[in-house]
Amino acid sequence: MTIYSDASQFAATNYDVLVVGAGYSGAVFARRYAELKPEARIAIIEKRAQIAGNAHDFIDDAGVMVHLFGPHIFHTHMKEVYDFLSQFTKWLPYEHRVLANIHGTLVPVPFNKTSLEISFGKEKSELLYQELVEEFGEETKVPISKLRASDNENLQEVADYIYENIFLHYTMKQWDKKPEEIDGAVTARVPIHISEDDRYFQDVYQGMPKEGYTKMFEKMLTHPKIDVFLKTELASIAELSDNTFIVQGSPFKGLVIYSGPVDELFSSDMGALPYRSIDMRFEQLDMKSFQEAATVNYTTTEDFTRITEFKKMTGQEDLDKTTILKEYPQAYVPGSDIDPYYPISNPENQALYEKYAKRANMITNLYVLGRLGQYRYYDMDDTTKAALDLAEELAK
Repeated sequence: MTIYSDASQFAATNYDVLVVGAGYSGAVFARRYAELKPEARIAIIEKRAQIAGNAHDFIDDAGVMVHLFGPHIFHTHMKEVYDFLSQFTKWLPYEHRVLANIHGTLVPVPFNKTSLEISFGKEKSELLYQELVEEFGEETKVPISKLRASDNENLQEVADYIYENIFLHYTMKQWDKKPEEIDGAVTARVPIHISEDDRYFQDVYQGMPKEGYTKMFEKMLTHPKIDVFLKTELASIAELSDNTFIVQGSPFKGLVIYSGPVDELFSSDMGALPYRSIDMRFEQLDMKSFQEAATVNYTTTEDFTRITEFKKMTGQEDLDKTTILKEYPQAYVPGSDIDPYYPISNPENQALYEKYAKRANMITNLYVLGRLGQYRYYDMDDTTKAALDLAEELAK
């Protein structure tokens, strides 16, 4: 692998595959395809000045490994994904636990048996927990919409409490919409967990890359047939003409793997796909520890949604200083320097996405991947799996 600081050395005729984006989708595809098709020459172009996409991390002035674009916690039930990434990193054991600050009281989320006891007291919570088990079963995960639909008056009380104190205000901050106004799949990502298990994820494989995500990506992209060109916008080297990719003035006959916003491929000529973004504000503090857990969600107060203390994820708790991140949700403004983070899934936006996807499918050598390309709320493991599957398919 050679990493170039810009596109001055890029020559389209040197490559069989053009990958747009050096995040999970692009990097995983490039590495797997290079393994399966060793004769292929692959160029990755990345508009940012660094690799690893939104998983990019680095050591800050306090000595803390921080995630520049917000916390990333690896978890999966897919052995194939875990085995693939394990080629490029050793794992630091880590199981994510999140607390919600409800008017000053810290409660585990997803809401579980411990949360119930803190919120309703030991005696009443035992009764409520048994009724939850009777209706939904133990060790089950129940979306808030399903709990609110219960005919049991006691469980309706629980549902109202959780809706008001966990979902409503947090969702309004994050999405600028009420929970019922967004896709149920989004709120279902944080279900009520009828269990004593207070881990945020219950996947078999969980952890953090021991040397960080960026180092993992560096090793992943270390392959003699892969070159990376940073600070390179697609529009600076290519354009679409009559469903043909024109790269440096000539039709590109190889594969194009695109992981950027699908509407931007077509200059958003049918309208821009909406996203939510985040204003990331880091603070370095002269103290060993700031909060009780790596992540505390502020579900009823504050303008920010959560505070992350990175050293509690990265095994650096012996450091004398600490770094925290406060996340302030904001609207994404197309054409600005604000990054799109979360697709806003609703029928209208999905219909617009399908129009763009249909046009992208008409370009025979183009394949679209990732959260932005597929306008989908992807986890890292799902993104990895999709990239692996596409590489396997195209290598055949």
